[in-house]
Amino acid sequence: MKFERLNINIKLLVTFLVLQTAVVPATAQDNQASQMQALTYADIARLADASELVIHAEIRRQIEVEADRAPGLEPGFARLYIEARTLALVAGKVSLGESLRYLVDVPRDGSGKVPKLKKTEVLLFAKPVLGRPGEVQLVGPQGQFPYSAALAGRVRPVLADLLRADAPPVITGVRDALSVEGNLVGESETQVFLDTADGSPVSLTILRRPGRPPVWGVSWGEIIDQAAQAPQAQTIAWYRLACSLPPALPRATILSRDPRARAMAQQDYSLVISSLGPCTRTLD
Repeated sequence: MKFERLNINIKLLVTFLVLQTAVVPATAQDNQASQMQALTYADIARLADASELVIHAEIRRQIEVEADRAPGLEPGFARLYIEARTLALVAGKVSLGESLRYLVDVPRDGSGKVPKLKKTEVLLFAKPVLGRPGEVQLVGPQGQFPYSAALAGRVRPVLADLLRADAPPVITGVRDALSVEGNLVGESETQVFLDTADGSPVSLTILRRPGRPPVWGVSWGEIIDQAAQAPQAQTIAWYRLACSLPPALPRATILSRDPRARAMAQQDYSLVISSLGPCTRTLD
């Protein structure tokens, strides 16, 4: 028994040294169930977007890491070394074996005890640990959720949209904005060019015509399509814009020096932000 315990302690130490930069706190399991129901589309998209692996697993063993080997552990939490059985790879290209190992911080209950997670099925949002097959790193403080068919059913279409060849790129900011008036009173067009993580072109076009409500659309490519439409809510295109664009048009991005044109650009950008609506998230 002493020899077995020594092996466990050595294994914990090695695993911790590899994963210590990735340790993140998790919410209590009883709170997770209600939190899971409250997850918004933006929550799920953010988790899925950050993950290289989405795994359905069953926890088979938990071992509490000694406090002196768990730097950064918040008061009232315990750091657990988890061994789990892979039930299904929901998303990811990395080959996984039957066994998984990872670290997670969980809150103690009112009496200071650690929750018993053995046989609990979980959905993990994670990344593989380079050079250590079978070890994964949760992508954030809420990278582990109790598994349910309902949650998996919400996650799968988001993952499918993110993996499409024509999936919208990550928006990193606003590059330039230009607004010009047309020949008729009340006619104008504003174009807002966006920066993206991969450098691919994305632009917004806002059109105003006399006697008509203003309309706007997004072009995901080199060609600026005046017939482009605004994205539907609760889609990846909507998520990219609603959860990445600044709330107001940065003044330095407006190319025109004309006060009227600058005001029009600000007004049209505000129309886009209002139309998109808030990026509501419940996760940190």
